[in-house]
Amino acid sequence: MTGFFGLERKALIGVVHLKPLPGAPRYGGSMAEVLEGAALDARRLSEGGADAIIVENFGDTPFFAGAVPSETIAAMTLAVEHVRQGAGELEVGVNVLRNDARGALGVCAATGASFLRVNVLCGAAATDQGVITGDAAALLRERARVAPSVKIFADVHVKHATPIGETSLVESAAETAGRGGADALIITGSRTGSPPAEEELDAVRERVGDHPILIGSGLDAQNAGALLGAASGAIVGSSLKEAGVHSPVDLERVQRLRAAIDSAS
Repeated sequence: MTGFFGLERKALIGVVHLKPLPGAPRYGGSMAEVLEGAALDARRLSEGGADAIIVENFGDTPFFAGAVPSETIAAMTLAVEHVRQGAGELEVGVNVLRNDARGALGVCAATGASFLRVNVLCGAAATDQGVITGDAAALLRERARVAPSVKIFADVHVKHATPIGETSLVESAAETAGRGGADALIITGSRTGSPPAEEELDAVRERVGDHPILIGSGLDAQNAGALLGAASGAIVGSSLKEAGVHSPVDLERVQRLRAAIDSAS
């Protein structure tokens, strides 16, 4: 599908994986270093042809299951504003790991970021942080009050988690789009860097019609043609890095993936 973000091509949303932030066990002691790394990644994503950028506190392991401390929100607000200044006309979004959608909404309201990602919007999942329960009712009401234009991109059967209850991916997708009110659905593989199955994407597309679907993990220049047929675009982090997920974004990798996505459109 096309038309995501008003584009006439499949959307490439690049990830800025922030280094550990203040309060996290591995924080290096310098927010300036965090911001410099975020700005470098944002520039390379923009120059390489990304359509949007999402900023997440990827370095803050181990993650909180829900609300994060105030210092994390403060640091992410600084980082998102830094990225927005260097991203030009690109859309910018926020993901506060593991599932602090309310915190992400606050960052969006403060910075003008236009979308957020929430790992569990509907239902519940068993994760390494414990059981995470979605709260679409509270989030959508808070959005209406605080930042009504912000879009909610919601994972369905998110990676690094096991859904609780007997629910299929397809039916969970329909519930998340319909009763949950997600503006876009995110389909992932089982872990970071693992792609979803092509047949799963096709089945979700058949069930939800024209509702936007994003691939949330594992897309690269080699599999873009096979996976993007049913998707509106992809959120991509790992495959765009120089040497592993904690390294900087590689401009040439972004350019190669952009070309592969355009060829698949």
